[in-house]
Amino acid sequence: MDASIYLNGKPCSQILFKKEDEFESIIYQNAKLLFGSKTILISKKLIKTLSLGNTIPDGFLFNLSDANNPQFYLIEIELSHHRFYDHIFPQLTKFIAFFKSSESRKSLIDKLFEIVTQTPDLNNEFKRLLGGREIFKTITDGVENSQNVLLILDEIKQEIDETKKAYAEWAKLVRIEIASFYKCGKDNICLLTPPFERVDLESVGDNNDIVYDEHYHFESSNEEIKEAYSIIKDKMIKFAKDIRINPQHYYISLAHSKNFVYIKPKMSKMQIIVTLPYNYGKKTIKYHKISRLSDSIQDFYNTKCFRLTVEDTKNIDEVVDLLKTNYKKTIQE
Repeated sequence: MDASIYLNGKPCSQILFKKEDEFESIIYQNAKLLFGSKTILISKKLIKTLSLGNTIPDGFLFNLSDANNPQFYLIEIELSHHRFYDHIFPQLTKFIAFFKSSESRKSLIDKLFEIVTQTPDLNNEFKRLLGGREIFKTITDGVENSQNVLLILDEIKQEIDETKKAYAEWAKLVRIEIASFYKCGKDNICLLTPPFERVDLESVGDNNDIVYDEHYHFESSNEEIKEAYSIIKDKMIKFAKDIRINPQHYYISLAHSKNFVYIKPKMSKMQIIVTLPYNYGKKTIKYHKISRLSDSIQDFYNTKCFRLTVEDTKNIDEVVDLLKTNYKKTIQE
C-alpha cells in the first residue's frame, strides 16, 4: 500500500530493494529496533550445517521480553516480487513440516544451544536477558512451546490470505510482518506492520472467515494441558452458566457480554491472559508464574491485564478462583 511519509515537514522517499540480500541486510542492521531490545536474532550464517526440510531459514529469533515464556520464530525474509507458489509457499511449508517432527526439533535445540554457547556475543546476550535462567531450558521451551514461522515482506502478497484459508497449519504457525524503509535526508525511518510485540495477536493477511474450534488450539498440546483446560472450563461453566467458550484464531476466550479471559494453549503449557491488574494477580497467585504485559499489548485487550502460565493440573483451583473474580468484575462493568 502506498504511503506518504514526512519528517520535519519534508517528504521521505521509500527505499526499494532489487535484491533479497539487501533487504535481509537492513533487517539485521535494525533487528533491535524492529523486534525489541529483549530479542536475539541468530543469523543463518552461524548455522550453515543445519537444514530444515532441506532448506535453511534466514534466521532464528528469540523474544525474551517475558523470560518465563520465551517466543521462538523461524525467520524467512522475502521480496514481494518473488513468485509465491514457486518459491515462498514451498519454503515455508517445509518449515511447518519440520516443526511437526520431535526429532527435528530436538536436533534444532541442540544445534542452537551449541551455537549460542560457542559464540561469546550470543552467550553473553542470552545471559544478560535471562538473568540466571538456564539457556538450554529457555531454548527448549521456546522451540517446543512457541513454534512460529515469521515471514517478513516488503509488501503484502494477496496469496497469503487464500493460503491461510486453505491450510490450517499456515493459519496457526505463519506470522506476517511488512517492513518498509524510508530515506529522509540523513535519517532513515523503519515501519513494521503490525508492531512486532503484537504479531501473535494481529497478523497481516489473517482471514476472519475461518471457523476455529478447541481441537484446532489443542491439537499439539500434551494430555496434562488438555486436562488442565478441561478442569478450568468445566468449573467455570458450573460457576456461571452464561459463560461462553469462544475459540478464535489466536486464543480461546471465556466470554460473558464480552471476552474477559484469553487462553492460549501450547505444547506443554497454557498461557492465560487475565483481565485484572498485575498487582492483584501478584497478591493472589502463589503457585503459578505470572508476567507483566507491555502497554501496547494491554491496549490491544483494552484493559489492564497480565499473563498467567499453567504447566500442569497442580493447584489449579487458585487459577479457577482468579478467573471467577475476573468474571465478577466483568459482569459489574
